[in-house]
Amino acid sequence: MRILLDYRPALRQRSGVGEYVHQLARALVRPSASSRAHTSPGSSPDAVELFTSSWKDRPDPAALAQLDGIARVVDRRVPVRLLNASWHRLQWPPVELLAGRSYDVVHSPHPLLMPARRAARVVTIHDLDFLLHPERTRDEIQRDYPAFVRRHAHAADAVVVPSACVRGRVVETLGVPEERIVVCPEGGPDWQPEPGTPPGNPGGRYVLFLGTLEPRKNVAGLLEAYAALCTRRPDTPPLVLAGRAIGDADRWLELIARPPLAGRVEYRGYVPDADRRALYLGARALVLPSFEEGFGLPVVEAMTLGVPVIASNRGALPEVSGGAALLVDPDDRGTISYALEQVLFDAELARRLGERGLHRSHAFSWDRTAALTREAYEAAIERKKGRA
Repeated sequence: MRILLDYRPALRQRSGVGEYVHQLARALVRPSASSRAHTSPGSSPDAVELFTSSWKDRPDPAALAQLDGIARVVDRRVPVRLLNASWHRLQWPPVELLAGRSYDVVHSPHPLLMPARRAARVVTIHDLDFLLHPERTRDEIQRDYPAFVRRHAHAADAVVVPSACVRGRVVETLGVPEERIVVCPEGGPDWQPEPGTPPGNPGGRYVLFLGTLEPRKNVAGLLEAYAALCTRRPDTPPLVLAGRAIGDADRWLELIARPPLAGRVEYRGYVPDADRRALYLGARALVLPSFEEGFGLPVVEAMTLGVPVIASNRGALPEVSGGAALLVDPDDRGTISYALEQVLFDAELARRLGERGLHRSHAFSWDRTAALTREAYEAAIERKKGRA
């Protein structure tokens, strides 16, 4: 099978979709047992190629080195906005023309298709919050994106989603037939807990929020809940916010610079891949009180190291955490505050959550993600043949 994967989301600071496409690419090219299982006798292994295009953002040599030189990079220095406008509005040029070769399947790790002449086309839809809650979405996304996503989801030969939660939303909101949707849960890092550190990470120095600072993540609710806890318990550990700040995030950064949060909340910005494990190891707990998550990678990453997790009871977070997190109503800031207090000041609860998280984290691996994604590719190719 010859596969072309749109690698462009991984060219900038990787978070969310960028991390997904990078880790999926690594797993697809890895000669693992799962990939051998998908190679029939007498056939050749999958050939994975990565498509990049940008004037400004170039492929990161360190990131590409993780792909072991196995994946061929198709790099075309075309401005991203120009190419996207042509692709999404005109469905031209076909990717085979840009790459100079043909493929069996082309995969967009986001909801908008890459145009192709003969290849089966696959998209990944991570969540539909931009459709269900446009008030939490940036203006430039609200304009054309929802209409494009609806059209492209129906045109795709297969739709990949990270959770059963998102599958249900794609069926209900977009009307895509369930048989065309493949659930491919995302993976977790190959980290090991720090030797000698018990589950619950009692030596952690701070509460951690890791994610893009945007309305969907409920940053305002977290800050209010944390401030209330600090009023009740002055010995509350500091709060660390880590992730890219976009849109209206300046209002939250201004808020943490003023009392009562000044000196208690630290904003660290984007955290590179190489520093992320250490960031989790320093945390007493991870808190992710999002209004919506299609998966929630930080939950799996924290659980991998035995760090207790406090997560929203919305979206895919209950599904992903699988009973290993303390769940809260994101609209109830008092509940978030109380949950923080429980985990931070009840060592036995923190230990139990850490143990459950370690066990739950074993359910997720990028090799499994790649194996399920290959099944989606095969289904897409068969569907393409049936439509020919």
